[in-house]
Amino acid sequence: MRTKKHDRRTNEMTVTLADVAARAQVSPATVSRVLNGNYPVAAATRERVLRAVDELDYVLNGPASSLAAATSDLVGILVDDIADPFFGIMASAVQGEIGGPGGRAGGERLAVVCNTGGSPERELTYLTLLQRQRAAAVVLTGGALEDASHAEAVAAKLRKLTDAGTRVVLCGRPPAPDTRSVALTFDHRGGARELTEHLIGLGHRRLGYIAGPEERTTTRHRLEGHRAALAAAGIEDDPRRTVHGRYERRCGYEATLELLRRDPSLTAVLAANDSVALGVCAALRESGLRIPEDVSVAGFDDLPFSVDAVPSLTTVRLPLAEAGARAGRIAMGREEPPPGDIATVRGELMVRGSTGVPRP
Repeated sequence: MRTKKHDRRTNEMTVTLADVAARAQVSPATVSRVLNGNYPVAAATRERVLRAVDELDYVLNGPASSLAAATSDLVGILVDDIADPFFGIMASAVQGEIGGPGGRAGGERLAVVCNTGGSPERELTYLTLLQRQRAAAVVLTGGALEDASHAEAVAAKLRKLTDAGTRVVLCGRPPAPDTRSVALTFDHRGGARELTEHLIGLGHRRLGYIAGPEERTTTRHRLEGHRAALAAAGIEDDPRRTVHGRYERRCGYEATLELLRRDPSLTAVLAANDSVALGVCAALRESGLRIPEDVSVAGFDDLPFSVDAVPSLTTVRLPLAEAGARAGRIAMGREEPPPGDIATVRGELMVRGSTGVPRP
């Protein structure tokens, strides 16, 4: 451990890679690997290095006294999976707004899309790297991890970013209190409730639900909306009718077969998102069931392929491109943040051919 005397010295002088290595009790090469992300490092070691980086404020290359208030032309956009249209649409919209009037050197900025793969460790690493590069802005997209220690670690990173002059915008993500960030949060509960109410209004009482990963806020909020609609209609929330899985087509296929095994009398299946809904449709067809005559299917997000599915998919449209563009403008200082730095972005129910009245 370093003494208080050492801590005072590092606050007055340039913090070096060797200082971080000494604090973390690793080699300078290991610190470099963690910060550059170009070599696998054990999770415990990575955590020690990142903690040392935070404690010593190792952010800048060069004298901190002359660069502390500076920001670069870099904008970081964090996504879980760039191959997922949900994230790709938002990232593209953010990137489309990062140039234009008000920026330095003619307004051009360099957008870097950071693909975390859903890894909490990668998310923290990217935030540290963006802090070190003095990013002009950081936009985090999608749901957050349901883990108190990770949430606090992310909040600490965001505070460091905003304290250094970086604008932070959360797009489709719950607010992060006490971080001076702006949150454009999707109304997942309201959308899921309206979708379930639509099916109940058609006469469905035996509804299966394929939820996303249990550790994600998006999953919990959509499931809460679904359950609220069931409760309001006096329909029992049978745990056999809910299955969790990843936000992908294969999950929808496998989960539907499991739901049918548990309860062959289901007349409707609600999917965590539209990609999952495609897997639901495939499993139902292979099981000899018609859509919607035998089983209705509903998705969420209204991704571009939803209207071209056969039958076209009933879903909740989230304005992903619009929210991403707004996040980009706020991040670049070209649009005022919403009152209280929080805005709720509501979805729109899109009723199409995949839902109908239940079979007798």
